[in-house]
Amino acid sequence: MRLKTRLIHGGIDGDAQTGAVVVPVYQVSTYRQEGIGQHKGYEYSRTGNPTRHALETYIAEVEGGARGFAFGSGMAALSTILALFNKGDHLVVGDDVYGGTYRVITRVFTRLGLDVTYVDTSNLTAVEQAIQTNTRAIILETPTNPLLKVSDIRAVADLAKDKGVLLIVDNTFMTPYWQNPLDLGADIVYHSATKYLGGHSDVVAGLAVTRDEELGEQLHFLQNSIGAVLGPQDSWLLLRGMKTLGIRMEEHEANARKIAAWLAERHDIKQVNYPGLPNHPGHELAKRQARGFGGMISFDVGSGRRAEEVLSRVKYFTLAESLGAVESLISVPARMTHASIPAERRAELGITDGLIRISVGIEDVQDLIEDLEQALA
Repeated sequence: MRLKTRLIHGGIDGDAQTGAVVVPVYQVSTYRQEGIGQHKGYEYSRTGNPTRHALETYIAEVEGGARGFAFGSGMAALSTILALFNKGDHLVVGDDVYGGTYRVITRVFTRLGLDVTYVDTSNLTAVEQAIQTNTRAIILETPTNPLLKVSDIRAVADLAKDKGVLLIVDNTFMTPYWQNPLDLGADIVYHSATKYLGGHSDVVAGLAVTRDEELGEQLHFLQNSIGAVLGPQDSWLLLRGMKTLGIRMEEHEANARKIAAWLAERHDIKQVNYPGLPNHPGHELAKRQARGFGGMISFDVGSGRRAEEVLSRVKYFTLAESLGAVESLISVPARMTHASIPAERRAELGITDGLIRISVGIEDVQDLIEDLEQALA
């Protein structure tokens, strides 16, 4: 079954009992038991719900993994994954990650005893040098957020296997339509499903998939114990949204390629970050490990003042902190999505006050270019 077909017919297809062509919303908290411990697969919806189960089966199949899990947000997914580790364990984490990832690791889990080293995961030598005797996992995004650096998933996975540690990949930017980290050797892949997977700015959710059953059992225990599960209505919205993931991602990318090329030709832009540009340092690697380049672009307009002026003038780009929706969104990471990262750390990474991030939507691309042109003028 090819990917576009799998997005329509993957997982649990419809409802066998009624003939409904889509999985119903099982808005229920508990289930009748025929006897003590004798139930039909469900006993309490924190542990399992038929609508959420359909979504979890579906994402596992689409990502090519053994077990899928749905959470109340991407941060709930990551936090539950981090609960796999013990006090004193060490993690190697990408230095250019979503601000919420940095915040929850630095201000919550380090307080609970986890030790962390942040490195540029596009530099394999730096990753290897950061691994310690107590390292238990490597966590990375590729492309990164917001600088769009590309890491070699297979190479890092081979290193992780050699060192006996897990590789955990945030696949939010690329989605399973363009990239499948589990096929490249990762152990866990997770998403802020609020973004491209939902695709319509109407649901907050997180998804995770494990490559093997044993790790899946551990994560299910934590999901049930911690309880940050996705509700049935939001599970249903994600199931609906992902059916059009393929055609949406193709349109996002087609628009992004044209906008990135247009930005790269301008003399008033200091830097354009998009893996689809031939001069991007990770362009060839991105071509090898993914089927596309995605719909995210960041570019530096030179100063925070100019960035603020641009954002105040756009008409079709919505000023907002999310990404991956059908409408185009625009933000300044230093003051929005990555404001939780200290200013000196942002300066080290290159997240300047003049850096603008755009999530390219599926509007007419010429309208989007004209909008940026008048805003930059």
